[in-house]
Amino acid sequence: MALFASSLKHNVRTMRNNPLGEIAGSLGDLGTLLPLMTALTASKSISLTSTLLFSGVFNIYSGAFFGVPIVVQPMKAVASIALARQLSLKETMAAGIGVGIVVMLLSIMGMVQKASDLIPLPIVKGIQVGAGLSLCLNAGSMLSNLSFNESKWDDNLFWAIGAFSILYGFSRLPKFPFALLVFLLGGIFAAVEVATSGGSLPDFGLWWPFNPTIPTPEEFATGFGTAGIAQILLTILNSVIAVRYLSEDLMPTRPAPSVTALGISVGLMNLTGCWFGAMPVCHGSGGLAAQHRFGARSGASVMFLGLVKMGAGLAFGESLTSLLQRFPKSLLGIMVFAAGIELASVAENLNSSAKDLLSPTSATLGTEQSRSAVYAPLRVLTDREKKERFLNMMVTAAMMLASKNAFVGFLAGVFFWALLRLQDRMEDLGEARASYAPLNEASALLGR
Repeated sequence: MALFASSLKHNVRTMRNNPLGEIAGSLGDLGTLLPLMTALTASKSISLTSTLLFSGVFNIYSGAFFGVPIVVQPMKAVASIALARQLSLKETMAAGIGVGIVVMLLSIMGMVQKASDLIPLPIVKGIQVGAGLSLCLNAGSMLSNLSFNESKWDDNLFWAIGAFSILYGFSRLPKFPFALLVFLLGGIFAAVEVATSGGSLPDFGLWWPFNPTIPTPEEFATGFGTAGIAQILLTILNSVIAVRYLSEDLMPTRPAPSVTALGISVGLMNLTGCWFGAMPVCHGSGGLAAQHRFGARSGASVMFLGLVKMGAGLAFGESLTSLLQRFPKSLLGIMVFAAGIELASVAENLNSSAKDLLSPTSATLGTEQSRSAVYAPLRVLTDREKKERFLNMMVTAAMMLASKNAFVGFLAGVFFWALLRLQDRMEDLGEARASYAPLNEASALLGR
């Protein structure tokens, strides 16, 4: 209760001091949310109404409980496999329910916390860098089909270049509401495009999403077996452990959510919404980086987004699909690119002020004054240690990108780390043998 009260106070205070930043930051993750949510709706793998309503509720509770902009975003592996294999709504829901059960049980048993304690920090940062660069590649795929074709007045490279120029032209003004301006402009463009092309604009009415969706055993086996299993490790690494570390990096003056609380939260979300056709969701380090990049500094940002989602779901529901499909990719792509760069930039402090270099006391303190007073490195890294930590991070990130699989990147990082420790052990044995050599020579002389 004390943490909840502290989070609410921080949310209210931050919203009062910087309302525009919180509102703009709340839109930072739209580049990930809108494309996947729209595609899954079009393929009838999810219910848009249920997704908007339930994810809105999840946004509100996560913002209120954690007090930092912890996002609610699609499970990417589930979404991609559902689209590729054309899974039905019940099969997609089965995947989300299965992942929710596994992640919640592992979190309650303390296994996720143990994994977080054991995984070396360079590997965690490697996963973050890989996820960030993956977002940049996704942005590139959005922008690659665009051109300077003036006939496509609302979605071309002119708008992408303009958005990029504004994004980084105002990069020294952290309170500039870039995401808010882009969202309003993109919404206007999408509405004009729908109206002029003869499409149907959203219909206002009361949309009721509570239609139970109960997968059969066969549907559960298909959905969880094809999409859910592939998502479990990605959720644990990028939506739980990486979010904890990223929160500490981006907002060191706020208590970071525990990996256990994040894992239980993921389980609760999917064991609630997926029974009614809501999109399988998780928390994500990319979304947190995006929210922070565009101005969010508290849970008030995602609470605001949650209210907007709930209102849109109840008032417009499935009729929003055509509008979401027309949102300009030129603007979405730049937002996704900015989020990727923000996430990848957490690698900056790997060899300077990363948590594993700090004393145990400084790592647990939460206030700005106490942290600044004791933020001294526990040890000074040698040049070789700096190089090896950087390589460990980059091997993890590069293999994650090359294989398009976070688990493969994780395994590569762990294997690289194990090889380094093996070399350390061999060097220690060599030094020990060298230190015993004079004693052996002396013993031999005495024996004579």
